[in-house]
Amino acid sequence: MPDRPEIVCICGSTRFLDQMRRANRDLTFAGVIVVAPGEADELITDEQKAALDALHLRKIDLADRVLVVNPAGYVGESTRREIAYAHATGKPVSFTDPVPSDQ
Repeated sequence: MPDRPEIVCICGSTRFLDQMRRANRDLTFAGVIVVAPGEADELITDEQKAALDALHLRKIDLADRVLVVNPAGYVGESTRREIAYAHATGKPVSFTDPVPSDQ
């Protein structure tokens, strides 16, 4: 039995913010520590996006596994990079929806 709850990093397109929030809530009520993408209520600069992207990779470092929120199988470019990073660092990756074979 681990001495701490599992830590899961949520990844996915910001267009699925509601679904990511739902996954965060469900995991939290299941006793999981959740780290999720940063949120902004306004447009952000390219520099801010780059900083948030780099920070999210550090969140993956903290996690035991990654959960990709991908309604209808959608996985965008940034999320694909995060998945590749997770695989490269040995983190298990799971998806909320099946990923089409062409992605």
